[in-house]
Amino acid sequence: MPFFCYILECSDGTFYTGWTTDLPRREKQHNAGRGARYTRVRTPVKMVYIEEQADKITALKRELAIKHMSREQKKRLIEGKTR
Repeated sequence: MPFFCYILECSDGTFYTGWTTDLPRREKQHNAGRGARYTRVRTPVKMVYIEEQADKITALKRELAIKHMSREQKKRLIEGKTR
């Protein structure tokens, strides 16, 4: 089963980072207000970055690493200028 770490861009321009095994389902959940509390008031959201991970632990660790990045670092990651 594939695991994914992702970044959403919210309607207010902020970023939300998470992980999932089903990207389309998770994006629909966020847009329906059934995702994270953070995204509920910031819909619509769109998936702007995806990384496939080997397993759940790796996905969780990568999610945490991305969450600790600055906004500028996340923008560079999304633009493909860094990892």
